[in-house]
Amino acid sequence: MAKEQISIFDMFKIGIGPSSSHTLGPWRAAQRFVETLEKRDLLNHIKEVKILLYGSLAKTGVGHGTDIAVLLGLSGDDPVTFDVSDVVPKVERIKANKKMSIGGKKDIDFSYQDDLLFLYDQSLPFHPNAVTFQAFLDNETAVSETYYSIGGGFVVQENDTESVLSEIDLPFPIDTAQELMVSCMRTGLKISELVLENECSWRPEQETKEGVQKIFQTIKECIYKGCHTEGVLPGGLHVERRASKLNKRMLKGRSYSDFDSWVEAIRAGGKDFGYILDCVSCFALAVNEENASFGRVVTAPTNGAAGVIPAVLQYYIVFHDCYKEDKIIQFIATASEIGSIFKKGATISAAMGGCQAEIGVSSAMAAGALTECLGGSQRQVLMAAEIAMEHHLGLTCDPIGGLVQIPCIERNTMGAIKAITAAQLALQSNPDKAKVSLDAVVSTMWDTAQDMNIKYKETADGGLAIKVPLSLPEC
Repeated sequence: MAKEQISIFDMFKIGIGPSSSHTLGPWRAAQRFVETLEKRDLLNHIKEVKILLYGSLAKTGVGHGTDIAVLLGLSGDDPVTFDVSDVVPKVERIKANKKMSIGGKKDIDFSYQDDLLFLYDQSLPFHPNAVTFQAFLDNETAVSETYYSIGGGFVVQENDTESVLSEIDLPFPIDTAQELMVSCMRTGLKISELVLENECSWRPEQETKEGVQKIFQTIKECIYKGCHTEGVLPGGLHVERRASKLNKRMLKGRSYSDFDSWVEAIRAGGKDFGYILDCVSCFALAVNEENASFGRVVTAPTNGAAGVIPAVLQYYIVFHDCYKEDKIIQFIATASEIGSIFKKGATISAAMGGCQAEIGVSSAMAAGALTECLGGSQRQVLMAAEIAMEHHLGLTCDPIGGLVQIPCIERNTMGAIKAITAAQLALQSNPDKAKVSLDAVVSTMWDTAQDMNIKYKETADGGLAIKVPLSLPEC
């Protein structure tokens, strides 16, 4: 049995930006802590709560919205359903009133300044993204839990097995690209078909398809909203949103009224190379501008890289005339399997591996998915994923001001374009002559991650983050 079992819905999670590791993960950790208190019937006995943020969560926590996430999670709010327009206002109310309702049921006094601690100089050895929740009870005892946000919205505790849905015996337990290829060759199944067979071990096929459609619906809404929203991103860098203006220039006055007619209006612009580049960039910018604005996005496999796969999928829909449910499911299923191989063999956490673990992995996922959807063989799919990651190796995570904006947003456009290029190269190549396997590049990525200086791992202590002089009270 495979060491770790990962579903489509583990790689693609609906949540709120700007970061899967620093926002969604801590949010889920806070929810888990509240659930622990409820199960132990301690909720009504809480007098005080303190939150301790360590390592990367402390150093870039405010810029990534970690403080916001843990407060909303402790308040009983869910990132899938919570009204994104109330994210910041609710936290401001908690700060102003110095009150918080734990799980939405137990009101306590809470001081943002005194009870939420950023321990900038402290890190825990298990993982750089650590948060400890302490609940002090009316019987003078306390409950303390430490959680680690390991990337992509995954949350573990130190004594966890780190297995996901591990109680299920999958028909195709896969850890490596080689194992994936063997299973595909033995059965004749496409990668997406093999994934869907595994998913049937967890739930009925129709439920999986409906879940993927919900993922796609969120992606659609995110792209469309991002392409039609102007203004300046929050956080103090005063970054102007670009997707909306680019969308207007692309469309040149062609009319539309919703997502479907927008797709047709984009198609009407033709297939000039420069036009396609503008479109793909626009799609990626749109998603990550929404992500930076506490919008609802889908981890793909992370929030910081959430624009790559939607941009490539939208490119496929628009320019290959494939706005079809089965093709969208095929795309997302294939992408999820590529992503799971990277998570099992390396990391999808920028705090562990730099931006190669986010933009690089998302580009590889998108490249593989596009290749299968365009008729590529299983080996060409893996070749495309390898090519995409090969040219992201060593990419650092150095967010200016600790915000998921510069260079993060533009990196999504680069990752999307590289994915399309990698797919085209793989489709025109003979995998028999490839010199580097996907497993080799996964291993190399992990080696590179371990060799990478800590200042390039989402700390804002190196790279571009220290080359731009800033005075950001909000960050």
